Amino acid sequence: MWGGRFETGPDELFKRFNDSLRFDSVLLPFDVQGSVAWAQALRSAGVLTNDELSSLQEALHQIAEEHEEAPDRARLADDEDIHSYVERQLIERVGPLGKKLHTGRSRNDQVATDLKLYTRHAIDGWLADLLELRAALVELADRHRDLIIPGFTHLQLAQPVLFAHWCLAYVEMLERDAERLVDARKRLNRCPLGSGALAGTAYSVDRDQIASQLGFDCATRNSLDAVSDRDHVVDVLSAASICATHLSRISEDLIIYASDGFGLVTMSDAVATGSSLMPQKKNPDALELLRGKAGRIIGSLVSLLVTVKGLPMAYNKDMQEDKEPLFDAVTNLSLSLRVMKIVVDTLIVNEDRCVAMAKRGYANATDLADYLVHRGVAFRDSHDIVGRAVRGSIERGIPLEEMDLASLQRYSDVIQDDVYDWLTLDSVVSKRDVVGGTAPARVHRAIDDARTRIHTQRDQLRDCAPSGADA
Repeated sequence: MWGGRFETGPDELFKRFNDSLRFDSVLLPFDVQGSVAWAQALRSAGVLTNDELSSLQEALHQIAEEHEEAPDRARLADDEDIHSYVERQLIERVGPLGKKLHTGRSRNDQVATDLKLYTRHAIDGWLADLLELRAALVELADRHRDLIIPGFTHLQLAQPVLFAHWCLAYVEMLERDAERLVDARKRLNRCPLGSGALAGTAYSVDRDQIASQLGFDCATRNSLDAVSDRDHVVDVLSAASICATHLSRISEDLIIYASDGFGLVTMSDAVATGSSLMPQKKNPDALELLRGKAGRIIGSLVSLLVTVKGLPMAYNKDMQEDKEPLFDAVTNLSLSLRVMKIVVDTLIVNEDRCVAMAKRGYANATDLADYLVHRGVAFRDSHDIVGRAVRGSIERGIPLEEMDLASLQRYSDVIQDDVYDWLTLDSVVSKRDVVGGTAPARVHRAIDDARTRIHTQRDQLRDCAPSGADA
């Protein structure tokens, strides 16, 4: 591809160091897609005839079809990269005509285009996976819509909440993840093809038509930026890292909830493993791996940022290091989202244990303080009163709601018999009747609203034309 300037071939060790086909072969469908568009642009510019265009397109489609049937063939070939592999395959099929396709095109704008097509396709896959995981969480919330569980701050018992409220908290996080990906997709959707090596192409191709044909919103505005831009990869890895962090937080919650000390949930056998030594063990390995994958995906982001932070304009070979972190993150986040859906779909919630634990830890103490406020006591005074009452309850080893009225009145004489109505779990939860609160009416409405959003977005995804690697 570039040997005319050189008298000898590369050192074998350097060739192994330099070649990228072993990992960038996944770009073949997108390279073919871009090459078909470029061939059509060359025909419009008068470089190719109609017959030549037809021959090139047919051969390119054959290469894509054969790759789909046997993807390892490209990965195991001896070419430098996927672009040289496709070009060699093309020349083997159509002879010298195959050498004309690269007219006016550089591997710089070629790989930039391939990478954007791949990244856009990956985003669309993630968006679909995120939608299905959110739907699974909403259905889990609906199955246990009135179940009360302990809420925690600092991993200490705090206030009771609905289990459905906990589920919907992660729905909110995952929805923001989807929004970030949609935003990143908009920014990347400018086509670099036709930018050449760095200065633009000398052939009169219609870059706007190329962009439209490949599903981009427009052509890039600056050729120097177009071939050296990897912001879209950073954007996507950043969004993927945040999403993976959210999956790690769900995992951490469920690992704790499934532990012997909590026992709020039980992992399905489908996503747990045992011990090679201890027969009784049931380990939440799926969740622990999800937690671990987050670190790996975050590492991909850091790796790319460190690579590009000091690169001069325009293309530099360092940019070859953008692909493995991206490909690895795409694979692992896709797996993580799908595995988490299985975890959610098969999760066993131990309802009796949830309610029993929600009654512990004096989680209704804030409501006793609110009761005193209702009786005219300033909140800071009521906070002090209840703190002393809790200390007394702890000393007696009983919960607040089991203290007799006379005992409670030792801390404040405004307390009357109606205090016990304020201290039940149902009362504590129901009083949080504000937008975003855990009151059943609010949570039930939130479930319905989340389900409506999911249905709408699922229809939108279904109606959108696929942005995959169809050539």
